[in-house]
Amino acid sequence: MTTPLVQKYNVAGPRYTSYPTVPYWDATSFSTEKYIHSLQRSFSETNASEGISIYIHLPFCESLCTFCGCNKRITKNHGVEIPYLESVLKEWELYCDVFDETPIIQELHLGGGTPTFFSPENLKALIDGIFNKAVKASKAELSFEGHPNNTTLEHLQKLASLGFNRVSYGVQDYNESVQKAIHRIQPFENVKAATDNSRKAGFTSVGHDIIFGLPFQTKEHIIHTIERTKELMPDRIAFYSYAHVPWIKGNGQRGFKDEDLPSASEKRAQYEIGKKMLLEAGYIEIGMDHFALPSDSLYKAIEARTIHRNFMGYTSSKTQMMIGLGVSAIGDSWYGFGQNVKVVEEYQAMIEEGSFPLYRGHILSYEDLVVRHHILNLMCQLKTDWFAPEDWFPELTDSLIKLKEMQEDGLLQINSKTLRITEKGRPFVRNACMAFDLLLQRNKPETQLFSMTV
Repeated sequence: MTTPLVQKYNVAGPRYTSYPTVPYWDATSFSTEKYIHSLQRSFSETNASEGISIYIHLPFCESLCTFCGCNKRITKNHGVEIPYLESVLKEWELYCDVFDETPIIQELHLGGGTPTFFSPENLKALIDGIFNKAVKASKAELSFEGHPNNTTLEHLQKLASLGFNRVSYGVQDYNESVQKAIHRIQPFENVKAATDNSRKAGFTSVGHDIIFGLPFQTKEHIIHTIERTKELMPDRIAFYSYAHVPWIKGNGQRGFKDEDLPSASEKRAQYEIGKKMLLEAGYIEIGMDHFALPSDSLYKAIEARTIHRNFMGYTSSKTQMMIGLGVSAIGDSWYGFGQNVKVVEEYQAMIEEGSFPLYRGHILSYEDLVVRHHILNLMCQLKTDWFAPEDWFPELTDSLIKLKEMQEDGLLQINSKTLRITEKGRPFVRNACMAFDLLLQRNKPETQLFSMTV
């Protein structure tokens, strides 16, 4: 990739795990009642045919990773485990009470925070509580985010016995200087033990998360990290760009200076060398920042055209509805989004009152749904079309005009009814989506809201 292209297209832009993106949610017209109604509508349409997804946010960590942008609570007090999980199960009961039949769970993911902060016994109590009021689909995918330093064989065996089949480990970088900078010290031996134990326990998909663009990180660091990764050959790899947004996330990220970060061209060079090494090792690039072996469910989802993208990132099974449980979790009914309050104590107090702990959201308009369709197509399939009348929207012509320069640069191809991202344009798929993002186009932010696209 040439430096001029990086310089030209390296602008602030969304990662498009949703559309509309969170800063453009219309809070003024949102209400809990409207959101619950949208959930009921989606549930009645798809529960029997495709089931639902559940995301459970487990926010506790014993130490702060300073690169992290997630909602977390730093504590070594494990007495918080049971009270928090009791609140999550009470929240689940609130949702089950508004549905007219038993939910069928197609996908369930434990995120954080650090899910393995919780004991195996307490995680079992959580999952048992969820399925006491639900049915597990025959090919359900249950997954969690594991920390290599504290995910034990007991954790893995217990979760595998409950039906978990996928785990992702946050590796980030194997180099000591980078690990010290991001306060994430984990030797290769710990990652190897966690990966080996996962396979021993019966997990069929083991993923590693690797980040480029971290403070003090160099291209040589990426080469070293990928070489070590190849020794373990995880089934899938998320190889994604560090999102530096200290004005939003604060705390740890404010400890980095801009000059501590690689330049845009250096950051892109890190990605290109990492990508080359992964492709040579037999991985296949998925979407804009994921790689998978041909045997992994994520690659099979590309082949079957069932790959989906939501607040959990890329997923191998598409469900129209995702329920978010836990502090700060975001749910998606397809017709609306709803996010829970971000403070643990406030979340627990609302649950005790018998209230849905939502504090903001967005109900999608017809226009939102059409644009969302195109952005999802681009993010998942790297192409979209408007053959069907319902895929057309009045500003489509303007969106295509905005993409003319990207077309001239060989980053995408536009025909009368189709748009396709080229291989050269894959790193710039977020830029292409921005041309379809009507809310972004109409309301250009005066201050930076998003991380840089490159």
